Amino acid sequence: MSKVAWLFPGQGSQAVGMGVALAQSEPAAKAVLQEADSALGFELSKLMAEGPEETLKLTEHTQPAILTHSIMATRAFGDRLPKADFVAGHSLGEYSALVAAGALAYADAVRTVRERGRAMQVAVPVGVGAMAAIIGMTQPDVEAGCAEAQAKTGKVVVPANFNGAGQIVIAGHAEAVEAAMEILKAKGGRKMMKLPVSAPFHSPLMEPAKAHMEPVLKALAFKAPDCPLVNNVDAKVVTEPEALRDGLVRQIPGAVRWESTMALLLKEGVTTFIELGPGKVLSGIAGRLAKEAGVEVKAYSVGAPEDMAALVG
Repeated sequence: MSKVAWLFPGQGSQAVGMGVALAQSEPAAKAVLQEADSALGFELSKLMAEGPEETLKLTEHTQPAILTHSIMATRAFGDRLPKADFVAGHSLGEYSALVAAGALAYADAVRTVRERGRAMQVAVPVGVGAMAAIIGMTQPDVEAGCAEAQAKTGKVVVPANFNGAGQIVIAGHAEAVEAAMEILKAKGGRKMMKLPVSAPFHSPLMEPAKAHMEPVLKALAFKAPDCPLVNNVDAKVVTEPEALRDGLVRQIPGAVRWESTMALLLKEGVTTFIELGPGKVLSGIAGRLAKEAGVEVKAYSVGAPEDMAALVG
């Protein structure tokens, strides 16, 4: 039987103006913005709508903004969408997935991801760490290139995101990331691209952020989700509240296994993927990975009023 997965994007999908049309047309979406402002004690709604972009791009603002846009779309359109059999989120998006599945209260989540963003930035000062996308290389080749760069520099660099469709993101000390890019380019990598991020997410350099966030997450109330979550640190189906909490802790320094997450969803019979929130990255990846697997799927992104028309029309 055909199944449905709701997907939730992570950092990088933000843009000034995000959620404006949604808030103007959908009272439920506007109510989420008001809840965000109240929970955080400042006008996230104004920052999302008006910027400035440099302020929105700060990790402590980006993370609650993306979560908020995803929950705006979920609360505005959830009753009109095909019911989710599974939820999954890319990195930060796992919080959105848990809120959408009823496992975590939105107000708790938005405060927590702001703290998560702060902890990640404090863990590694700006300029010390870096991330880069490696296009056109296999996982073993990238892992070997990172190991060689670590040996050469004495610094940390590891695969951080296994996104599929020939894209792997590496993260670590800036010097080691540069060395890995040179090594992998020499070994035949098609494209190397530094990412405009302020910290080396999902690398061992995030261990201080993990230590900071562990008691924060321990204090939160988790419930069993309405449908199973596929977590991104293990790419496994999770339903127990303590396992949901543990996954959020371990994902901070752990790699995002998105290709494996998508492979599991395809194996479980998912043929409709709906990305809720800003951007179209995850719906695009879903389509490409399904094509590689020889599976016919439908993939949609829903972040604005007109997106619903395309889905139901």
